[in-house]
Amino acid sequence: MFEKKIFGQRLLLLRKKKGVTQTDIGTLLGITQTQVGDMERGNSATTMSRLYLLCDYFNVSADYLLGRSDTP
Repeated sequence: MFEKKIFGQRLLLLRKKKGVTQTDIGTLLGITQTQVGDMERGNSATTMSRLYLLCDYFNVSADYLLGRSDTP
């Protein structure tokens, strides 16, 4: 089962590790900083096309971001 909390925690971790802001991620995805914050808090998810962009940007698998694997 998909857990938005795991997705959010991993997104936050990857973002901080890369040293970018929520605004930077928002610009990448075409959404607001507030929407990125909502994803990181586990209050919302994202679309498949945005998930693809995140995986490509952070060089991780979708399974990792979605909590299906612990291997980035």
